[in-house]
Amino acid sequence: MNSFNDRFLRACRREAVDRTPIWLMRQAGRYMPEYRALREKWDLLTMCRTPELAVEVTLQPLARFDLDAAILFSDIMIPLRGMGIEFEIRENVGPVIAEPVREERDVERLRVVNPEQDVPFVLDALKMLRRELETRVPLIGFAGAPFTLASYLIEGQGARELVRTKQLMYTNPAAWHALMNKLADSIAAYLCAQVGAGAQAVQLFDSWVGALAPRDYHQFVLPYTQKIFDALKVTDVPTIHFGTGTAMLLEMMNEAGASVMGIDWRVPLSNAWARLGDVALQGNLDPVVLLTTPQVVETHARRILHDAHGRRGHIFNLGHGVLPNTPLENVERLIQVVHGD
Repeated sequence: MNSFNDRFLRACRREAVDRTPIWLMRQAGRYMPEYRALREKWDLLTMCRTPELAVEVTLQPLARFDLDAAILFSDIMIPLRGMGIEFEIRENVGPVIAEPVREERDVERLRVVNPEQDVPFVLDALKMLRRELETRVPLIGFAGAPFTLASYLIEGQGARELVRTKQLMYTNPAAWHALMNKLADSIAAYLCAQVGAGAQAVQLFDSWVGALAPRDYHQFVLPYTQKIFDALKVTDVPTIHFGTGTAMLLEMMNEAGASVMGIDWRVPLSNAWARLGDVALQGNLDPVVLLTTPQVVETHARRILHDAHGRRGHIFNLGHGVLPNTPLENVERLIQVVHGD
């Protein structure tokens, strides 16, 4: 008997579901002891580039929790090597770029990613996962959005104020648009290849785009996210557009054309629906709530479910990724509450 749980996919399409679906950003990660055990043996990039390890980590949370989707274990930086970018991921620092992009000649040396040649390990992992999950839950692929990736390339590593990023954007728009165009083409190809390898939905992470004013977002970012979602339309899979700190950008982000809008905890679901109309929404528990107690988790989860009011097209998630010290029992209680147990 086929026991495939399509609750997540149905909610993405705003169809009726028997209970609210839930998956968690960074649901495979450092809060899980089995993940930490693997990290003692392997560094992050090795795990991402080894299909068997990526598959193992992707499946770890599904062995513990009654989640409604799996998301490929990888990192948003992974496709950038295919563009000619050398980087490392340092513990407690994040991505560090060997030669940051600071002017037009730096952009000119970049290539557009060829997924089959540049990231075959990602596609192999997706194919393996799809076979593993065929009768269980849907598989989500993902990528970093052009603005967030550009910020790493220009700053050289994570930066709170994004000073160099905005300086390039404002003072050298030709270099900026050339860079964003190459990133958009690369990410569009990357996500389409993920779908071809078995991803049944894809999410575009624009983690740092909340740093922009609405006018700047519209001029310097929106055309490139639109380009990616336009390219994905031929795949006919649900697409999710997620950012943090984007309360003032939601309407424009929705114009980009994803089928699901991901929101963080700063915007109530009811407010997002009032502003965006009949769209599917994903969110939006503050990840810090999971660092409290099962009782507090239950209270906050019920508030969000009450705000959703059973409306079609709600996928429960956090407003960002699971934090490293999150107690497993709090994750378990969250899933139970969302599923109505």
